[in-house]
Formats: sequence, structure tokens, C-alpha cells
Amino acid sequence: MATFSNLSDLDLDKQVAALSRQLNDLTKILAKRGDAYYEDGRDAASDYYSHLADRLNEALPAIRRRGRALERTARDHPATAAAVGLVVVGLLAGLLISRR
Repeated sequence: MATFSNLSDLDLDKQVAALSRQLNDLTKILAKRGDAYYEDGRDAASDYYSHLADRLNEALPAIRRRGRALERTARDHPATAAAVGLVVVGLLAGLLISRR
């Protein structure tokens, strides 16, 4: 009986060692794949950022023109600008309160 338990202990030790090696191998494989996915994601994000920056640079003059026009309108009609500002603040407050 003692030899049988020793054999099973040896078999279990061998199996545990084999599983540990397999786990280490899998960990290395996952680390390599994770690095590759990270690099791919970083490259994609960089591409999206550069496309977005290019589009913003193209649209910036039009945004500035509209901003100046809005500023002139606000100077010409201050009461209307204040009313619109209060409405926007009220809408934002309503959205924030309704989310809670």
C-alpha cells in the first residue's frame, strides 16, 4: 500500500510539474499576443487621431468665422444672448438631475 501511494504521489508531482510548464508556456504566448494587440490598438488610435487632427485643421477657419459671427450677434442683442445662456444652463441642469 505504501508503494502505491508513493507512485501516485510521484505521478501527481509529475503532472503538477507538467501543468506548471504548460501554464508558463501559455502565459508567454498570451503576453506576446497581448503586446501585438496593444501595438495594433495604439497604431489604430494614432491613425484616428491624425485623421481627426487633419479634419479639425481644415474646419478651424470656418469654426472661427462662425464664432466671430456669434460674438457679434451676442454683442448686438445682449438680452437674447443672456436668455439663450440661461436656457442652455437650465437644460444641462435638467439632464444632470434626471441622470441621478
